[in-house]
Amino acid sequence: MGREFELKYRADGETLAAIREKFSGFVTITMETAYYDTPNADLSRRRWTLRRRLENGRAVCTVKTPRPDGSRGEWETETDSIEAAVPELCKLGAPEELARLTEAGVSQVCAARFTRLAATLKRPGCVLELALDQGSLLGGGREQPFAEVEVELKSGSELAAVAFAHGLALRFRLEPEHASKVQRAMALAGRG
Repeated sequence: MGREFELKYRADGETLAAIREKFSGFVTITMETAYYDTPNADLSRRRWTLRRRLENGRAVCTVKTPRPDGSRGEWETETDSIEAAVPELCKLGAPEELARLTEAGVSQVCAARFTRLAATLKRPGCVLELALDQGSLLGGGREQPFAEVEVELKSGSELAAVAFAHGLALRFRLEPEHASKVQRAMALAGRG
């Protein structure tokens, strides 16, 4: 199973530019994300996320599930079809319940379009991805701009990742963002 541990912070364009100046090695990734659920909201009630994302045109389907320690289980596969992705995600270790829940089909509920500037940082005790995201959340016929900073642990110590993220937050006066992109987009769609 993939395991995702990340910390998110609200930002604005000026803050993202200031952070970009302090670090190097950023690559640009254009993201177009569609979030799916069953007609009965079976996935969102479980706090599961099922998405199809185009990353610079490459289709990646992902399911995320909450874990008791605050991290998330995460499985992904490259495919253009969310329906074709479900059995592949289960083969990779996603909960088998996903296949049963989605048997009757899923539909897009909300979306996000954004540009990510991502850099891999090696720090004492860990390797991190620093991501600077700016774009729009879409749901219920509405659009909401956003900007945020993500610090994702790729390997090593969670404590080292937290220390780096907290130091970054203090330096750039970042406020924690407790709601994920999908949670905020679902709220726009009236499903949050």
